[in-house]
Amino acid sequence: MADTKDVVELILQDHRRMEDLFRRMRSIEDDRAGALREFADLLIAHAQAEEAEVYPALKRYKNIDDEEVEHGEHEHDEGNEALLELLEVEEVGSDEWDSKLEELVEAVTHHADEEERTILNGARENVAMERREELGVAFMRERERRLKAGCGSVENVRKIVES
Repeated sequence: MADTKDVVELILQDHRRMEDLFRRMRSIEDDRAGALREFADLLIAHAQAEEAEVYPALKRYKNIDDEEVEHGEHEHDEGNEALLELLEVEEVGSDEWDSKLEELVEAVTHHADEEERTILNGARENVAMERREELGVAFMRERERRLKAGCGSVENVRKIVES
């Protein structure tokens, strides 16, 4: 999928993948549990790679609002909490599962929309492509490392939420 190194485009690709996974998790014809496992790994790896490699670098740019970056980190915490609540539901497709899924969709969609409007547009306008590509390489390396570690397991998400 990633035929770009631009960190802005890479983050946008992950956001679109998350939307696809939301559709799969809502579909009774699909492997909803499998979609949730993929989503959990992707959400955690994505957010942790942003916080490790992208957000600290963007805070150095005067035209990118530090408060927006910090707000993005806070919204990652909210998404992680909503993810944990869904992972802890026993029966996929139950009423409880559906309602926790909608809470997760709302938290993540709100964050992605806001991040795209503020942080990513700021990066597109103020950060040179060469630097965005360096950040993209670092983001993907960290993201892959976390994906390989199975970062979306319920035990790991619980650890993240509790820390």
